[in-house]
Parts: sequence; C-alpha cells; structure tokens
Amino acid sequence: MSLNAVLFDMDGTLVDSESMHFVCWSQLLAPYNIRYSEDEFCQRFSGRPTLEAAIDIKKENNLSVSAQFLADEKYRLFGEYVKSNLPPIMPFAEQILKAVKKSGLKMALVTGSARSEAMPILKGLGFYELFDTVVTKDDVTNPKPAGDPYLLALKHIDVAPEHAIAVEDTFTGVCAANNAHVHVVAIANHHTVDHDFSKATYRMKNLGEFWQWVQSQL
Repeated sequence: MSLNAVLFDMDGTLVDSESMHFVCWSQLLAPYNIRYSEDEFCQRFSGRPTLEAAIDIKKENNLSVSAQFLADEKYRLFGEYVKSNLPPIMPFAEQILKAVKKSGLKMALVTGSARSEAMPILKGLGFYELFDTVVTKDDVTNPKPAGDPYLLALKHIDVAPEHAIAVEDTFTGVCAANNAHVHVVAIANHHTVDHDFSKATYRMKNLGEFWQWVQSQL
C-alpha cells in the first residue's frame, strides 16, 4: 500500500489507562454497592463507549439513575483524576510517535474518550503537539465502533482511507477503522487478548513491530 498517514487509538494503545478508567468507575459505582474486579471490568468494557457501558450497568443492576447520568459522572471523575494521575506509556509508544512524526507521515489521534479525558493525558505526556489532528468522541455524533471518528480525522489531514493505517487494541476500535475502510493493525494488551480481531488487517505483538512494518512501507 501507499502509506501517507498513521491513525492511533489512545487508551490501551499508546497509554495503559484502562486501570484508571476502572478506578473511576469503581468510585462512581461504590455508593450503589456495585463492585467488579479489574480484570472482569476491563475485559468486558475496554474500548466500548462509556454510555454503552453505563446502559449495561444500569440495566443489570436495576439502577434508578439514568445511564446518561452515570456516563456524565464517569467523564467528570476521570477528567479530575487524570489531572494528577497520568497513565503509564505503552512499550515503544513515545519512540514510535516521534519516529512517525520525523518520517513525514501525517499522524492523527482517534479516541473513543471524551475530550476532557484525552487532553490532560496528551498534554501531560507531551504527545499533543505531535499530532496533526485529534478526534475524540465529542467531535462526532456517532463514536466508535462507527467509522465516523476515523473519517473525520482523515478529512482533517486530507488523506484517503486507502492510504492510511490505524492502530487499535480492542474489538470496538478495529470495527471503527474497518467501518471507515481503513487498514488496521490490532495490538492486544493484557485486558484485550481475548477480543475478536478477525476484522483486523494485521495482528502485531507491540508498537515496535508496527514501526518495523511502517519502515517497510516508506
């Protein structure tokens, strides 16, 4: 393929933030006496839209509050939490971001997180300025697994889908790229090893392997 752009997911792909999302959900659900183990929660909800998770949690626990209330509170808690708790960086992530930037390829961040969740992480880690555009769930009507976030990112950087590659760590993310007709690399983390990646164009072990592939396309 003729490669002109790399589109990165954030949570679980560039940063190991799923545990932080779990902490915030646990804090939110504690007053309702709802408890999940971290492995159970992350395997079930990693990559899924926050509102979708809230709908499931409300339904299975017969909560009187609305799913939208749960989702809004989770966004608020995470936005506050991340101001003083930055997530660990995934292996090779910082090196790969700088290498892709130096290569001259266009680079976008496409995340299912809210802008209030993503921006403190990107700016706190010094990643924000590396991207040509950042698309969050707040920028589209239909977030992942719809293809809209990827299509908007491609529009911003003026690159056709067939000339881009996405990097994702979840079933939801792979579906989103697939729905935008973008080639996608699936790199599972410890929470998503059992996800269905059959729609991925490639499966790779880590971002280091992915960079080797990118170099072969230049």
